Amino acid sequence: MTTSRTFLRSLRSVTMLLGAMALAACEKNAVQDITGTLPGARIKFFNFGVNAPGVNFYANDAKVTAVSSTTGVEAVTGVTYGNVGSGALYSGLAPGQYTFTGRIAAAVDKDLAVATVPATLVDGKSYSLYLSGVYNTTSKTVEGFVVEDDVPPSFNYLAAQVRFVNAISNSGPTTLTARNQTTGVTVTIGNAIPYKTGSTFAVVPDGIYDLTATSAGATPVTYTRTGVTFASSRVYTIAARGDITVPGTTATNRPFLDNTVNR
Repeated sequence: MTTSRTFLRSLRSVTMLLGAMALAACEKNAVQDITGTLPGARIKFFNFGVNAPGVNFYANDAKVTAVSSTTGVEAVTGVTYGNVGSGALYSGLAPGQYTFTGRIAAAVDKDLAVATVPATLVDGKSYSLYLSGVYNTTSKTVEGFVVEDDVPPSFNYLAAQVRFVNAISNSGPTTLTARNQTTGVTVTIGNAIPYKTGSTFAVVPDGIYDLTATSAGATPVTYTRTGVTFASSRVYTIAARGDITVPGTTATNRPFLDNTVNR
């Protein structure tokens, strides 16, 4: 008799334990298994379209960038001109064919696509998408393109590796050089790089550099950026944005050299 009662008590305990485990598995705050394969391709999103509105970027119909606000509601600013989405980090996507769009983030013309850029992402590779050119206020469109970020697979612990992307639509083929402020040595990072094109990565000894970009044409246009630090083992992209016809050093849409870390 005692043995039977002991058995029944044990059975009830096991049943209650199993029930509790099943209930916990159904709760919203239950521990979830988040292991799995990460997306095989990576891409960054830049809004370098002169006078373009702030946008959210989409891969097909999936939103891949957005700006939050203090209220917890998505901000209506989006990725504004001269900025990169997701804090300059790569977004992971499954390899395949995509139609990327930049859609207006503001309440007026909300989600109107101002740029449509088709691209195929390959497993294991990285990319950057640039809105570029000058925003057309009549058609509400701007240009765009994708370049592969062919980041060197190995680290160079003795120098930085830097490439140049030309995102200025009305520029000629552009050459970018970097002069070391300490040694005076000049390195060519990109030579005669056309619009919508990027150079290969050049090896640049670590240091502080003054950058000079020269756009070819009947009257070459030169613009600069000083005091740019390149650190050993890091990989950088210097991208030209703006309007090549805007003079001076203060206008928002002047030719400008943007510096982004790839790795």
